[in-house]
Amino acid sequence: MKTRSILATFLTLILSGTGILIAGCSPEPAFLNDSDKAQKPRAEIINRNDAISNSRQTAITETVRIASPAIVGINVTEVRQVNDNPFGGFFTDPFFDQFFMGRRRNVEVQQVGSGFLISSDGYIVTNDHVAGNAKKIVVTMTNGEKYDAKIIGSDPVSDVALLKIEGNNFPFLAFSNSDDIIIGEWSIAFGNPFGLFDNNAKPTVTVGVVSNSGVSFKQENRVYKNMIQTDAAISSGNSGGPLLNARGEVIGVNTVIFSTATSNRGSGSIGIGFAVPINRVKKILETLKEEGKVDRNFTPGFFVRQIDDQVARYFQLEKKQGVVVVEVRRGTPGEKAGIEPGDIILEIDGAKIEKNEDIEMAIFDGVVGQTMQVLIDRSGETIKKKLYLEGIKK
Repeated sequence: MKTRSILATFLTLILSGTGILIAGCSPEPAFLNDSDKAQKPRAEIINRNDAISNSRQTAITETVRIASPAIVGINVTEVRQVNDNPFGGFFTDPFFDQFFMGRRRNVEVQQVGSGFLISSDGYIVTNDHVAGNAKKIVVTMTNGEKYDAKIIGSDPVSDVALLKIEGNNFPFLAFSNSDDIIIGEWSIAFGNPFGLFDNNAKPTVTVGVVSNSGVSFKQENRVYKNMIQTDAAISSGNSGGPLLNARGEVIGVNTVIFSTATSNRGSGSIGIGFAVPINRVKKILETLKEEGKVDRNFTPGFFVRQIDDQVARYFQLEKKQGVVVVEVRRGTPGEKAGIEPGDIILEIDGAKIEKNEDIEMAIFDGVVGQTMQVLIDRSGETIKKKLYLEGIKK
């Protein structure tokens, strides 16, 4: 009886599975009968994909093959100032803080990041937040060789740094034109997440698509303009590594991720990462190689406020567009440009100004000697002004 029961159960499972299979082969619903008219890839693309599917070698695996030797792991020793608590953090009472929180001491901090070679003679691109304040930098190649690197130049605002190692005939990557990226095209991220490069001297590769482009935002003193968004997994330690297209060309430098983590150590991907577009990086690199820094030592000399209901009433404004100038300092670029309190700034160099962050990104990304075109509204009249960014005299 027991054997017969097991057999009956077995037959029931088979029949149930068959039923499922039959149901899976049922005709498409009526509303899908026109599916042959849906958008489809071109015939030559279909044929090409069929050829690729018959092989494990793809455009992505080829990109990995040619790009990997040019990826480097970066180990940084940085000196930071920390609060000196003689009790080792056991007491956090505000009463004790008033005596000890003012004391600061220097400590050496170890951190990891990524980078990539851009020339056969050893120039390397990474992020400023990876190596910009480094005391010592050690670069690891995919063949296991280690090199001491020096900082040629770094720009905190754009978050770009240029390093150099001694040697010749290094493998290096080619740049793409990041203005030509296509939303939805493959994006391939290389890097050193959580220091894994030190495990076997190989970069970690993740694949996604270009999710968005032209995304701009500001974080502290950094200005991230026209960033490339990708869902390729980027985690802590990936900063400074390249984002490539399926042709093996660099389209950006992996820099920022949105994460739910509360510390850098646990910062993992949630599918929202950003890369500095390589066209922006190229301009910065030229200056860093020649001058070692980007001279941004200027002040516009005026202060603005975002237009809300209260500001609109005070200045008797009909529209809440742009930001309003509330103060202009004497002898500054703002005064010399003819900007006055009460002026409403609408655009800077063609970029629309809607809030305080917009004007901060537009101006603080400027360089000494640059002239900006400022469009303002003064008592209902639209006026153009030229703002010359004059360097602060030492």
